[in-house]
Amino acid sequence: MPPSKDVVKIAVQMMGAIPQLIELNQAKPLSAVVKEVCDAWNLNNSERYALQYVDGQQAYITESNRGEIKNGSILQLTTAPDHEAVKLYGGIQSNHVNVKTDSLKKLAGLSRDVAFAQEFISRNGLNQLFLIVEEENNTGETLAHALKAFMELMEHDFISWETLSPTFIKKVVSYVNVASMDPPIRQISLAILENMVPTSRSLFELVKHEVTLDRLIALLQEMIQPLQLKAMALLIALLLNASEPERRDMMDYLGEKNLRQFIHKNIVHASEPIGDEMAHYLYVLQSLTLNLLEHRMRTPMDPYSQEQRELLQSLRHTAFESENESSAGSFNTERRRSLCAKEFRKLGFVNNSNPAMDLHRIPPGLLALDSMVYFSRHFPSAYSRFVLENSSREDKHECPFARSSIQLSFTLCEVLHVGEPCSETAQAFYPMFFGQEHFFEELFCICIQLLNKTWKEMRATQEDFDKVMQVVREQITRTLTLRPTSLELFKSRVNALNYSEILRLRQTERMHQEEILAAPVLELREHLKPELLKLIQQQRLLHLCEGTLFRKISSRRRQDKLWYCRLSPNHKFLHYGDVEEGIESPPIESLQDKVPVADMKALLAGRECPHTKEKSSGKQNKDLLDLAFSISYDVGEYLNFIAPTRYEFCLWTDGLNVLLGREMVSERTQTDLDILLSMELKLRLLDLENIPIPDAPPVIPKPPSNLNFCYDFTHIEQ
Repeated sequence: MPPSKDVVKIAVQMMGAIPQLIELNQAKPLSAVVKEVCDAWNLNNSERYALQYVDGQQAYITESNRGEIKNGSILQLTTAPDHEAVKLYGGIQSNHVNVKTDSLKKLAGLSRDVAFAQEFISRNGLNQLFLIVEEENNTGETLAHALKAFMELMEHDFISWETLSPTFIKKVVSYVNVASMDPPIRQISLAILENMVPTSRSLFELVKHEVTLDRLIALLQEMIQPLQLKAMALLIALLLNASEPERRDMMDYLGEKNLRQFIHKNIVHASEPIGDEMAHYLYVLQSLTLNLLEHRMRTPMDPYSQEQRELLQSLRHTAFESENESSAGSFNTERRRSLCAKEFRKLGFVNNSNPAMDLHRIPPGLLALDSMVYFSRHFPSAYSRFVLENSSREDKHECPFARSSIQLSFTLCEVLHVGEPCSETAQAFYPMFFGQEHFFEELFCICIQLLNKTWKEMRATQEDFDKVMQVVREQITRTLTLRPTSLELFKSRVNALNYSEILRLRQTERMHQEEILAAPVLELREHLKPELLKLIQQQRLLHLCEGTLFRKISSRRRQDKLWYCRLSPNHKFLHYGDVEEGIESPPIESLQDKVPVADMKALLAGRECPHTKEKSSGKQNKDLLDLAFSISYDVGEYLNFIAPTRYEFCLWTDGLNVLLGREMVSERTQTDLDILLSMELKLRLLDLENIPIPDAPPVIPKPPSNLNFCYDFTHIEQ
């Protein structure tokens, strides 16, 4: 008769005693189970004891989580959470420094457990931590453990951040503002302040007032990567929770203080590689900065605005300055109006009698006018050359500067995602963005000259305008994918990608596509596909064996907690467990938790995952949904993941599908298969280069009626 599912076989150990192998009946009260274990070791007062996992976070076993115990689990008998809370509460009040420090260290570790945290907080433990933090004589290791314990306790959301006293908050702020304070204490203090900012408007204003932008800039210049990360996290939290006017003022101030240059020098080009979290913060800062252009992008030109009319007229004056001077005062009003219309036509405005109408389109709105004026003022020679050169061409071959600038501004807004909300997980920032003030305008100046160059290379006419813009967009996007580190490098690469090169790339891609579609090639593809799919499956399983570092993400903020998961070499178990920051590839022996592959039932993704269903619909984020997946094993048990990148999501879901005996369905599988098929086909067809492949195989001729045409070699052998 098979064993009941309510009974699990486990081991229980205790310091100085022989371990017990017991059958835990899940239907029996937990207190009765603990009493039986205590009785076997002749321990009295079983209510003073509790069971706890040996591995991982050493979480206490409670009635709510006991269902997670699996066959083969190793537990230990330890002090019950309530008694441990009382013990540590007394220990942190000790006058002996060593006892106090050890108690705080243990408190910081146990505070991750929900059961213990609830007991400790219910005994007014947080107030005692407040006193320790506020004391002047507590520094170094004691203070670091106290702050860490406080941080862990607040993670459980039992207490609101708004209940913190101003004295405590200012003390934490002082640890950030004192340059001589130990880096670990400053890091934890920055993390605490980062958590405060989104909770309420009053806390946001308090932190913003106490931790100045100058202080955060100074922290970013310190070459301590964890400290830079926490400082950047607090800066981003302040920017994201600020109102639009506040954010604009903060960004303007950061610009005056040359924050971009500090980031470009001390972070982007630092000797240590940029981690995923820092890359995300750099992306957010880039996105917020570019979104400052949204107001101008969505504002059409007001023909009654004196300031805007003067900007528009400055384009004409700069381009035709000498002509304006020679004709000034010599024409009447009607003749002067006609001359202005002619000059605006030369500038490339469609409505030359009323050029403001061209700038009514939103986007790009006034951003196009700003970009044109910036080009005319900062690159006057190139601007005049562009306009005058096209004025002297035939009407049908002239490149309209204004029309091109408006469309180019719109294209750049789309490519750079101006006005789009920040993603919670994206990491795609441009290194060159942080090395240049007025990034959008400088990029426009490079691209408008590129557009004129491409127009000439294509020998375009007005009818080819859209075709030219498509080529320019392709030139820009192809170059941006190379992630150039400076605008100068972008300029050299985008200009090297001329129209001939674009045609060559397109032709290669088109020929490749046509070659793939030939009937014999399609047949060969189908023949090769199973073998290559097996190769991809092997690669996916190897990737799972190497393992991946996952980050725990809550609905409130990006978490610092990390965990690692990897597949055993024999493909029988998924090993996982929490790891500390800085550990990139822990050995499989250190990952104590495991899920048997044989117990895996299903793979869930996106909205089907239990950890995405738990969140309210208002807090769901599309990016997180795209990266979420879960493994279902046993009844109602799940192992939940948030992949660090879409690439990791594809590799892990593919690998798990292979373990489940199912097809790999991610977009990465199709991409890898296409690449491998393309390479294999090229190798197989190498001898047929420049030979057309027929749609059907040639007809096999009939055999000859006789073989008299064959040469007889027998007389040579004699």
